[in-house]
Amino acid sequence: MTESQVETGPESGGRAGGDDTPLAFEDPTYREAMVDLLGVIAYGEISAFERLAEDAKLAPTLEDKVAIATMASAEFSKVDALRRRLESLGADPFAAMAPFQEPIDRFHDHTAPADWYEGLVKAYVGDGLADDFYREIAAYLDAETRDLVVGTFEDSGHAAFVVDRVRAAIAADHRLGGRLALWGRRLMGEALIQAQRVAAERDALSALLAGGTDRPGLDLAAIGRMFARLTERHTERMAELGLES
Repeated sequence: MTESQVETGPESGGRAGGDDTPLAFEDPTYREAMVDLLGVIAYGEISAFERLAEDAKLAPTLEDKVAIATMASAEFSKVDALRRRLESLGADPFAAMAPFQEPIDRFHDHTAPADWYEGLVKAYVGDGLADDFYREIAAYLDAETRDLVVGTFEDSGHAAFVVDRVRAAIAADHRLGGRLALWGRRLMGEALIQAQRVAAERDALSALLAGGTDRPGLDLAAIGRMFARLTERHTERMAELGLES
C-alpha cells in the first residue's frame, strides 16, 4: 500500500502527517504512541530477520538460500534507524520493544510454516499485512517519523522473487495452490487479530487511531474502513501469488 492509499482528510477525521510543530512533541500521549509504533516495528524487523534466517534452512537450492538470507539481512539493516529515532525521542529502544516481544513471538509460533512454500507465502502475505497496518498508523504522525516508517517498508525487489517461486510451484503442482490458499487465509486471520491487539492493548496507539489525543486521528467508522483496506490489499497479494483469498 502506498501513502496515497492511506485514508486521510476530513472524511476520516484526520489528515496525514498532522502538526509538525515542536508543541506536538510535548503531548505525552502522542510521544508514547510514537515510541510504541517505532518499538513494535523495530522488534518486528528483528523477528522477521530471525524467521527468514530459519526459513533459509528450508530452501531447496543454494540460489534460494542466498535470496532468503539476503532478505533476512535487509530486515535487520532497518533496525538501526528505528533505534536512533527512539533515542532521539529520549526513549530506551529495548524498553520500547519489550512490550511487543511476547505477542509477536506468539504470532510466529502460531504461524510456523510447515515447508519452504508456506514460508514464502508468510514472508509475502503476513509481513505485507503488518506493513500496511503500520503505514496506516504512521499517516497520523509527524513527517520525520512517518517518512522513517514508510521507508522501512519499501520493497527492494524481494517480492518479485517470492511471487516467481510460488507461481512456478503452483504451475507444477496445482494441489499446492489449494493448500497455500488455506494457509494465506489463516495468516490473514492471525495477522488481523494481532493488529487489533496492538491497537487495543496500547492506550496511546488506540487514542491516536480514535482521535483521542490533540493530534488528528481516525474515528471508529474510519478504523473499520482501515481494516477493510487491509483485507482488500491482502486479496491483491494473494492474487499476485496466483492464490485465491
